[in-house]
Amino acid sequence: MPGNSQRRGAVRKSGKGPTVGTGGHGRQALKGRGPTPKAEEREHHPAARRAAGPGRSGAPGAGRSGAPGAAKRGDKTSAGRSSGTGAGARRAPAARAPQPRRKNTAEIVAGRNSVVEALRAGIPATTLYVASRVELDDRVREALKLATANGIPILETPRGELDRLTDGSVHQGLAIQVPAYQYAHHGDLIDPLAPGIPLVIALDGVTDPRNLGAIIRSLAAFGGHGVVVPERRSVGMTASAWKTSAGAAARIPVARVTNLTRALEDFKKAGFFILGLDMDGDVSLPSLRVGDSPLVVVGGSEGKGLSRLVRETCDQIVSIPMVGQFESLNAGVATSVALYEIARQRGMTG
Repeated sequence: MPGNSQRRGAVRKSGKGPTVGTGGHGRQALKGRGPTPKAEEREHHPAARRAAGPGRSGAPGAGRSGAPGAAKRGDKTSAGRSSGTGAGARRAPAARAPQPRRKNTAEIVAGRNSVVEALRAGIPATTLYVASRVELDDRVREALKLATANGIPILETPRGELDRLTDGSVHQGLAIQVPAYQYAHHGDLIDPLAPGIPLVIALDGVTDPRNLGAIIRSLAAFGGHGVVVPERRSVGMTASAWKTSAGAAARIPVARVTNLTRALEDFKKAGFFILGLDMDGDVSLPSLRVGDSPLVVVGGSEGKGLSRLVRETCDQIVSIPMVGQFESLNAGVATSVALYEIARQRGMTG
């Protein structure tokens, strides 16, 4: 615009010739405002409020609590922002804190064979999902029959929705939903209601749910009473563990503890003998002489074995003799072998 260019010192033509500059009108803007005041001297600075101390009235920033001396209407640190009633709060409402997502504790077993095997094993499924216009074969018919017999709701689901529910896995038109497992308290295993000499399995660092399912199945076969697993760095009762247990998980309780070492100490105080399984054992399994005592058999992971604290808590470390180049067995197999030997000593076999 011509007016702007004149004010900014542009060359302007007139009858008396060209005129350059502002004529001194911008001289005042070039003057400095002096040194910057200290933070404690600035009215709305946090340092000024801290320097004034708590319980002040009329001090800078006292308007945050609505006391006399509240900041002005347009001030961003006024009571309007903190109480939500001022003009500043209406112009810039405080953002809501993000709400944590609720984790879905239910699990999905997908695939025709897996679903049929799980229903045969008696997994307490809550819903059977069947894809729309699924091809009926013997497995689908059996799944429908088992679900109907056990009172499990059957829901016909579009394939796209079934893909989402199963997280893109190969479901073959069938899936079941398994609810979250209700863990027992380890104190319930100290004095079990089931008859016989108490026998408990504790797992240290076992992360494969199929191992947990196999151990539950073996424990049920050899007269055991329960399993103890830690909350961290350990497997829990997943749908895969339910399926591998072949229905035994419905009879064998699983307890989850915050600290496995403390739980083992509780068993020791109750008169249990703590027996650790490790390839560097103090005694060989056939030489075990405490099989007829209340026992907690502790199994470790195949790679790391027992942790240091758990090993120190055990009363005795037992190894399973093997031939050849094999040095260790996985937790499921090793525990099953130990359970058989204990059952033999208790006269439960043969």
